[in-house]
Amino acid sequence: MANAPVQRMSQLMAKTLRDDPADAEVLSHKLLVRAGYVRRTAAGIWSWLPLGKKVLTNIERIVREEMDAIGAQEVTLPALLPREPYEATGRWDEYGAELFRLQDRKGGDYLLGPTHEEIFTLLVKDQCSSYKDLPVILYQIQNKFRDEARPRAGILRGREFLMKDSYSFDTEDEGLARSYALHRQAYQRVFERLGLDYRIVAATAGAMGGSKSEEFLAPAEAGEDTFADCPNCDFAANTEAVSYVLAPVDGSAVAAAEEIPTPDTPTIETLAASLGVPASATLKNLLVKVDGEIVAVGVPGDREVDMGKVEDHFAPAVVEMVTETDFAERADLVRGYVGPQGLEKVTYIADPRVAPGTAWITGANKDGMHAKNVVAGRDFEVEEYVDVVVVEEGDPCPKCGTGLTLDRAIEIGHIFQLGRKYADALKLDVLGQNGKPVRVTMGSYGIGVSRAVAALAEQTADEKGLCWPAEVAPADVHVVAAGKALQTELALEVSDKLSAAGLRVLVDDRAGVSPGVKFTDAELMGVPKILVAGRRAAEGVVELKDRRTGDREELTVDEALARLTT
Repeated sequence: MANAPVQRMSQLMAKTLRDDPADAEVLSHKLLVRAGYVRRTAAGIWSWLPLGKKVLTNIERIVREEMDAIGAQEVTLPALLPREPYEATGRWDEYGAELFRLQDRKGGDYLLGPTHEEIFTLLVKDQCSSYKDLPVILYQIQNKFRDEARPRAGILRGREFLMKDSYSFDTEDEGLARSYALHRQAYQRVFERLGLDYRIVAATAGAMGGSKSEEFLAPAEAGEDTFADCPNCDFAANTEAVSYVLAPVDGSAVAAAEEIPTPDTPTIETLAASLGVPASATLKNLLVKVDGEIVAVGVPGDREVDMGKVEDHFAPAVVEMVTETDFAERADLVRGYVGPQGLEKVTYIADPRVAPGTAWITGANKDGMHAKNVVAGRDFEVEEYVDVVVVEEGDPCPKCGTGLTLDRAIEIGHIFQLGRKYADALKLDVLGQNGKPVRVTMGSYGIGVSRAVAALAEQTADEKGLCWPAEVAPADVHVVAAGKALQTELALEVSDKLSAAGLRVLVDDRAGVSPGVKFTDAELMGVPKILVAGRRAAEGVVELKDRRTGDREELTVDEALARLTT
């Protein structure tokens, strides 16, 4: 990047705004638009203007350097993909409404790629025939597409986004573990170089499938993920991956179950108030349909059901809430008074907190009636225990029992040990050392490149605007000519010298713009160093300001050049 041309703001497509966009909800959305980095094209679709593109390109460069350092090879695959491979793995249907589907003029089905496991698998199947061809790690940096129901938060949750996705192919599980470790270390280096504060947390695999999975999360108020962190040990996990230990208790001393009249108490709140008991003493039974079959989900009355966990558990089956019509068709299901005892033709799953031996107040399956002393394992059976409650602050750490803390975060990376899910579906084999076919095992690894821009903006911005780390900033120095001809002349002279020294320079040489507006724009745009040719320009003295700390000092031009280039 040595001798990069000086970027003059008089020629730059970067219109700054004084006010936040009306539709902006989060800080990164507000500042990236106001500073002239991005512009909205449509809901969830964004255009990157010159300054934004520079930041995006810098992040891509860092990602490429670290991927290349672990021996990964870059390719470019199409974004427009055929239906058949995704149908073979089941993801054509599993992705549901989030998948952009389209047809060509001949009626052939295609999709816009959300991830590329299938296509990379077929590429390796075509190119690799022997164990000698493996291991191999392939990656690309490409736009991905997801038809978000409600695009929001600017570039954080878009329908088109830039992502680095890589895939490892090995002949044995030990090799997959090594490839996974290489990516984990590379990701740590990437995010450290980007200047991001991040956490590595356990995660669920979701629609990707596979076994081990970890997320890289950037703590931020605007984050859509919630993660649990233990203050006493090294446990950290996305709340969707937090488990609760099943601990049976002795319920032999509990009296027999007894029905009690409880008119007008169809909710946990009204029931607890009527009986004068805490909600935690009651058993909530949520009815859902799984591919049309009714399933009851039992949780303590003071806890909420995490529908995301329920959906993940039953995936790829479709999970939906029961309706008034369902109740009308099943006289044995009494809305507001459902209990697990005596239920017929209903699968009953429960959170581990509803452990064998625990006693509950729950519905009696009769209008206006509940039952007390209903004991799990005695009066009803749980067909399967599944972690389904919304994790709360203070829940016990699965590892040491200490109360967990919860924080919001932005997902910036995710790594998976996929195993042989895709290789099985697409029959990816190579000849082993003994001449017999060996089924290949895979890993999948993603970094949200465009998301990283938003995450950095969220974490580093202050009340004045953006504040980029040096390695991703659109320039090293923002030179400001306060306005007079002599000041502009000095600013351009200094800019040329800085550029000749290998620095990336943005110079505000705009005529007819007040010094106040220029200074405000410089702070809004967030370049790490701001150099002002102002009131002492005639003396050859400039002011150097650190954007992050606010520290400033007056220096001669030579001193400033020396300071910035060493």
